[in-house]
Amino acid sequence: MSLIIFIFILSILILVHEWGHFITARKCGVKVEQFALGFGPKLFGWVHEGTEFCLCAIPLGGFVKMAGDERDKSLGGKDEYFTKSAGQRALIILMGPVVNLVLAYLCFWVVFMIGYVDMDLSSQKVVPVIGQVLEHSPAQEAGIKLGDRILSVNGQAIGHWPQLQEMITGSKGNRLDLVIERDHHDISIAVKPEETDQQDIFGRHHVTRRIGVGPMPINNAKDIVVTRYGFFESFIKAGEELWSITVKTYGALYEMAIGARSPKEAMGIIGMFFVIKFALTIGFAFVLHIVGIISASLAIFNLLPVIPLDGGHLFLIGLEKVRGKALSMKTDQFIAKAGFTLIIMLALFVFYSDFERIGLVDKMVKLFKGTGL
Repeated sequence: MSLIIFIFILSILILVHEWGHFITARKCGVKVEQFALGFGPKLFGWVHEGTEFCLCAIPLGGFVKMAGDERDKSLGGKDEYFTKSAGQRALIILMGPVVNLVLAYLCFWVVFMIGYVDMDLSSQKVVPVIGQVLEHSPAQEAGIKLGDRILSVNGQAIGHWPQLQEMITGSKGNRLDLVIERDHHDISIAVKPEETDQQDIFGRHHVTRRIGVGPMPINNAKDIVVTRYGFFESFIKAGEELWSITVKTYGALYEMAIGARSPKEAMGIIGMFFVIKFALTIGFAFVLHIVGIISASLAIFNLLPVIPLDGGHLFLIGLEKVRGKALSMKTDQFIAKAGFTLIIMLALFVFYSDFERIGLVDKMVKLFKGTGL
């Protein structure tokens, strides 16, 4: 079921993107010969107003085939892509990512109106009150009890539960010095954290530190707050969210480019599936928020100035406008081949990173070692 929902969400994002190209091309007088969802062998299709709409076997993308959209094959017809002005061609290319940004904005708008649990650690409303103590755990052995409120860890004040988690999992020493509040009295307790094996949302196992405590049940309304905004306030909040994601994404790409951040943090389609699968366990608002993030990310990635991405085509159109003429056919083809090679290499790297993230690479290495290959 998670896979079906993921394919449905991915198909919506692709359809929206390609529809942006399609409808703008139509408005600019360009004939659209084919509108395809997916790649590979065609499963079925139909023709409407001169355009063949079809569904292909591999649901990992889509495309819009316009008349005369290849320079060396353009015949100069009035309804061909390359006979249109640079401004019209740029608008056709730009509207794909723009529509994805609009979809992301609408998703955020709805999320802020229907209510969401703030996942930002700095503003999380789960208070650091102990609601569960595991048997035979370090916390139980140290004397921590239900209802205790954690005030500080190693001298650092604790304001919310995720901060407590970070302090414990990120600790290095053999001992944590806690100050807790119990019956209006402050008590100092020393706890020795233990290392355990845990599984993340990608199914991969990691060694992490814990003391064996849990927060108060979520059904306590005072412990967790679902934030909702009005119609017009959500309108503003959605714009702020979209802007924040855009700035953070481009910032992350820049840091990867200069080596300040590992490129392995980039997530591909396999990573997206596990994120959606995890989001489904949280609730509709969280899923919708993730859909908005992916839609925005799709637009941001497509605007990078690399052929065959939309940003690459926009860059060439801008260069044509500055020069007063298009690049030579030979140069154009060289740039296209170089860009396509770069994108293929990037795709393979992201797939590898996703496989490594879910532990498949380690399993393959162990398999080959086991067979002596």
